[in-house]
Amino acid sequence: MHVLITGAGGHLGRKLFDVLEADPDYKVSGIDIRPVDHPDIHTADLSGDPIWIKLLEGVDVIVHLAGDREPAASWSSAIKHNMDATLSLYHHAVAVGVKRVVLASSNWVQGDKRFSTDALNSDTPPGPVNAYGMSKLFCERTGAYFAQHHGLSVICLRIGWTQWTHDNKPGPHMAMGRWGQEMWLSDRDFLNGMRAAIDATDVAFAALNLMSDNPGMRWDIAETKRKIGYDPQDGSPAKITSAIAMRTSIKRLFSFRIVEFFEKRLPHW
Repeated sequence: MHVLITGAGGHLGRKLFDVLEADPDYKVSGIDIRPVDHPDIHTADLSGDPIWIKLLEGVDVIVHLAGDREPAASWSSAIKHNMDATLSLYHHAVAVGVKRVVLASSNWVQGDKRFSTDALNSDTPPGPVNAYGMSKLFCERTGAYFAQHHGLSVICLRIGWTQWTHDNKPGPHMAMGRWGQEMWLSDRDFLNGMRAAIDATDVAFAALNLMSDNPGMRWDIAETKRKIGYDPQDGSPAKITSAIAMRTSIKRLFSFRIVEFFEKRLPHW
């Protein structure tokens, strides 16, 4: 199976590239916006000159990790590097006969649920709170369109938190309190989830959570296990210190409770 990884020189992309390259069951190539010291990782801007289209020929599965990954991404960057680039990728993938795109989506698609009690699964209404989250929702919905109308299998994985620092170990050093810790995703589970999505059969479209099996988390990974055979090996309960609890309470008050109060009592204000 020929797998092409976009963003192959990035934090997650290179980890996946190296694992697949070492597996004789896969042929792997990559695209990255920056030069990478590997003969099979090619330099190209998916939102620019479409000379990269020829790199899709003979590819079975695209793992699309490229894009602006910052939650604070500007609208202009999110539109260009996430929305426009992904839409172009879907279009050209269909044109050359790629069978599947595995899209790196994000938990920010449901960013408004941080202080709610809602279970988080594919049936939970989205609520992006920034341009980054909105761009990922756009990529999911356009993926559903290409699955329905063009026969392209699209699996969107709402990837949890794989840290650059601390050797990706979970704990109270992570930002966003309980919310941040409970979306932890180990390197091993990231790779397991990606390979499950690459290899899954009979999936036309799915938008699935990809977190480790963290006790007490609100992200539902049962559907991920059922649809693509994801088998997480790691998990860690959130460790809530008094400082974390205090910061969380203040953040919940000003970003959720006060807003909720006015929405209920002054709906037309």
